[in-house]
Amino acid sequence: MNERLIFHVDVNSAFLSWEAARRVKNGEPDLRLIPSCIGGDPESRRGVLLAKSIPAKAFKIKTGEPIAMALRKCPQLVIAKPDFKLYSACSKAFKDICRSYAPVVEEFSIDECFMDMTGTGHMYPDPVALAHTIKDRIRDELGFTVNIGIGRSKLCAKMASDFEKPDKVHTLYPEEIPDKLWPLPVGDLLFVGGASANRLREEHIYTIGELAHADLELLRRILGDKMSLQARNYANGIDNSPVRAEPEEAKGYSNSVTLEENVTTLEAADAILLALSDSVSAHMRSNGAKAYCVAVSIRYLDFKNRSHQCKTDHPVESTREIYELSKRLLRELWKDHRPLRLMSIALSNLTREDEGGQMSLFGDEDSGRRERDVKLDKAVDALRSKFGANIIQRGTVMKDGLQVARKFKGKQASERDKT
Repeated sequence: MNERLIFHVDVNSAFLSWEAARRVKNGEPDLRLIPSCIGGDPESRRGVLLAKSIPAKAFKIKTGEPIAMALRKCPQLVIAKPDFKLYSACSKAFKDICRSYAPVVEEFSIDECFMDMTGTGHMYPDPVALAHTIKDRIRDELGFTVNIGIGRSKLCAKMASDFEKPDKVHTLYPEEIPDKLWPLPVGDLLFVGGASANRLREEHIYTIGELAHADLELLRRILGDKMSLQARNYANGIDNSPVRAEPEEAKGYSNSVTLEENVTTLEAADAILLALSDSVSAHMRSNGAKAYCVAVSIRYLDFKNRSHQCKTDHPVESTREIYELSKRLLRELWKDHRPLRLMSIALSNLTREDEGGQMSLFGDEDSGRRERDVKLDKAVDALRSKFGANIIQRGTVMKDGLQVARKFKGKQASERDKT
């Protein structure tokens, strides 16, 4: 029987790297080499940071903080607006390369995937050499770098990919666990969040190795019955979860983002929801679909997932309506404001435009507003399709109507429309 062999591929500073790669291709400076960030509006100084470059860290700039605060720390900070259409394209491109080598690929997030390489030894006898080939091909063909971790489980592959960055390949095989995994701080272990790490340290469990050898009864008192056994198994590299291939034909539309740093405020979370709503609704509209169900999912630092959904009495397709529903769901779902690692929006229970719906059936004010929203969205979609994703950017605040910041190439002035 073949031993399991799992690769974990993780894009280095994904959002910033993807924007940087596009600019480098166009002959512009590399954002990765200067103080730069993704998120917010540099003209209005509104919004929050979604990602930052390594040079920006020298100014103590943090992901999730307001743009205005970041500019006070570093006035020369270069700010690029989010472009989820670009991110989706880059995500698909690197995962397509991974699929050309692996029998099964699981999309873990927009910038991460697992590759099940079990049983490929005759074709690829040297896993490390293969990982370097994949890594270098992504860098040379797509212009951004990834880390690849190799292990006998998803956990070990994921932990290995988080070792030294960027543009590296690391292994974490069972015989390497004592030297590579056990000396790390206990808070570095997947599944162990900040609160759990604090409780473990209070009981003098400071490293992953000490957790691996801790008494199970002690761990039950610290972490509870379910978490205690899983935490100790993870500390010993034990994880039997399979790599699951995603179905080719989805029954809905979704988009997710792995957060580079903790998100703990509604302002930061709302900015991310707006970008996700804009991206996923545009994708759905491009296929002529509408949704009767909107769902929001979050993942905490301990990798616990929570989700909430709502069904509507009419099919939704506008960015504004999906965003407003998502905000409401998030507030119902995320009352503790514990730090988040991932956020996603999913649209399901689909219908097609030619199947009709209740919009404007009675001519009420809400239906009329939805019609105006959809007309605006489709105009935005058409302009983006013709002139590129950056031709129009969504505002960071939606109140009485949808604010859209329009920035046209070749013009210095910008307009803001409100409907």
